[in-house]
Parts: sequence; C-alpha cells; structure tokens
Amino acid sequence: MTDERTLIKKAQKGDVESFEEILYRYQSIIYNISYRFAGSSEDAEDMTQEVFIKIFRNINSFQFKSKLSTWIYRVTTNTCLDIVKRKKDNMTAFSLDDNLEDGEGKLLSSEIADSRPTPDKQAEQHEIKNAVNKAISQLPEDYRAVVILRDIHGLPYDDIAEIVDCSVGTVKSRISRGRRKLREILLKDRELFDEFFV
Repeated sequence: MTDERTLIKKAQKGDVESFEEILYRYQSIIYNISYRFAGSSEDAEDMTQEVFIKIFRNINSFQFKSKLSTWIYRVTTNTCLDIVKRKKDNMTAFSLDDNLEDGEGKLLSSEIADSRPTPDKQAEQHEIKNAVNKAISQLPEDYRAVVILRDIHGLPYDDIAEIVDCSVGTVKSRISRGRRKLREILLKDRELFDEFFV
C-alpha cells in the first residue's frame, strides 16, 4: 500500500489514480459527515460529490502542515456548512446514532435501544430520535459543526480547532453552549426524555 505522503505528492502532480486512492480511503468519512449535515442519503451524496470536487481543486494547496485527515475534515465541514447556508430554508433533520454528552455526563445514551424492543418501545425510540434530530437542526451553525465533529465523530478538541479554524478554548466553549442549547430544546419534551436526563 502506497504511503499517504507519496499519494498526495502524486495527486498534486495530476496523477488521477493517486487522487482516486485518497478519495477511496476517505470517502466513508466524507459521506458520514455529509449525511449528518444533510439528513438524507440523496442530499449527502450530492454534498459528498461537491466535497470531492473541492478536494480535487484544492489538493495542491495542501502543504503537509497538518494531517491529511484533518485537512479533509476541514474541507468537508466547510463545504457542508456552505451548502447548508445556501439551502437553509429546505434543511432536513439530522440522523443521530451516537452518544451526546452534556458537561456532567450522558445526555442521551446509545443504550436507549433494547436488543428486542416492543412496538411501543420502538415508537418511543423513533420519537426520541426525531426530537434529537430536530434539536440538532435548530442549533446555530457554529455549534452544530463542533457538536457533530465532537459528539458524533469523536474528534479530539485540537483537531476540531484546526478544522473550524479557531482556538481549542473557543471549540470547548461552542461545544458546551451547543450541548446546553440541545438540552434546552429537548427539555421542552421533558416527559419523553425524563428517564435520560441526569
């Protein structure tokens, strides 16, 4: 397997196979981030294609000052935010399968799902998921981006800071405020979430 640095240098010289190998290695990450922003597979595919085009057009600007993965997260996040801004009125809800934590502990847990849920339990889980999706879609874009990168993709604070181009302190502050805002939105459905709040 060709090492990443060699692939990048070849891609920067116009080698199509090397560029395709880079996309192959990162397409899953790009698609998953796009899906979190888009909320539907069709829109996520469109976003992913736009990200691929941005990477192709800007691969020569990569200067090995950061990891390629960090640069790709940045291009993907910024592209998705741009698309969301353009389509703000038609924004669909996000899908959330991973844990969200508040500053003191779990806000929601992946343990919500039973191994064999009853129909009533399935309906409740569906309602909870929809409420969380709706809450995430209501977050301001700066909060939405860092919450997706931290709580859904599990990136370290340093990487998020580099991706969104701000300090680690600002990232932590935005995540904290984003989680607090999510809590406030979800507390409106207190009865639905009573058993999950700390």
